[in-house]
Amino acid sequence: MDASTRDSNDVHGHALASFQNLRQYLNCQILGQESLVESLLVALLADGHLLVEGPPGLAKTRAIKALAHGLECEFQRLQFTPDMLPADLTGSDIYRPEEGSFHFQRGPLFRNLILADEINRAPAKVQSALLEAMGEHQISVGMSTYALPRLFLVMATQNPIEHEGTYPLPEAQLDRFMLHTLVAYPDRATTRLIMDLTRREALEGRELPPPPHHVSQEIVFGARREVLGLTMAGSVADYIAALVDATRHPAAYSEKLAEWIRWGASPRAAIAIERGARALAWLDGRDYVSPEDVQAIAPDALRHRLLLDYSAQARGITAQSCVSELLKLVPAP
Repeated sequence: MDASTRDSNDVHGHALASFQNLRQYLNCQILGQESLVESLLVALLADGHLLVEGPPGLAKTRAIKALAHGLECEFQRLQFTPDMLPADLTGSDIYRPEEGSFHFQRGPLFRNLILADEINRAPAKVQSALLEAMGEHQISVGMSTYALPRLFLVMATQNPIEHEGTYPLPEAQLDRFMLHTLVAYPDRATTRLIMDLTRREALEGRELPPPPHHVSQEIVFGARREVLGLTMAGSVADYIAALVDATRHPAAYSEKLAEWIRWGASPRAAIAIERGARALAWLDGRDYVSPEDVQAIAPDALRHRLLLDYSAQARGITAQSCVSELLKLVPAP
């Protein structure tokens, strides 16, 4: 083995070890929500955004705060409300009379990690401003456009219980989220551990302990390059394309699916599955992507991209039901 190969292996090992330590830290602070932690790390590695849906009090805010603690980056929490304006996110031009000119005052979107809490409570203009930031990594104010940080991740939350005074996200914005993760209540034993954890933190006078090691942005960018360089067999790539195509032509697989799905997934779904499967394989320490990685990430990548028929919704059919049926019907390599 030559020196360049050894150096490359050392860099790979350092990045993977850093993310494994980060994962362990997050799981110690976010008890009973391993799938949420995994989704956050996958979105970070794949340069995507995350929509999290679940009842209140399930550590959604704590999760991204803990991630910000583990990274060398800036974090901003935004509570979305019906009276919010786009300038509350992007910033605005401020007139300085002593200079006789306008100067741009940056808004909270100019951070690395953004928590968009209860995103569906904001009106359409605010959602469109966030849509541009998520899709283009930039914001526009007046006639000027400003670039956002290179490391930029939005985690938005939705409360599935209360819908009064909310603005449902349009399909175009839902499609901008790489993953849609559902979180549920922890079991009784985990609830007991959560009680002990919060009591200890209250005694120590702090919400989150510092991580043993911080992950630098350079490590994150290096890990992203490694994720993109993982081996993916042509049969696995074809499997991803077949899954997405089945959402558009469900009648070719099942009459039941054809009755359920009114509109299929966009090409962004295939990209999300491919990037997410690569990230899962990398986190698992493998240099290749397996069909099991595809099957593991497909529900979160497809759930918010399927538009169901009204009759199917009336019968209690969910997008999760459709994805489960797709995974049964589309043959894996």
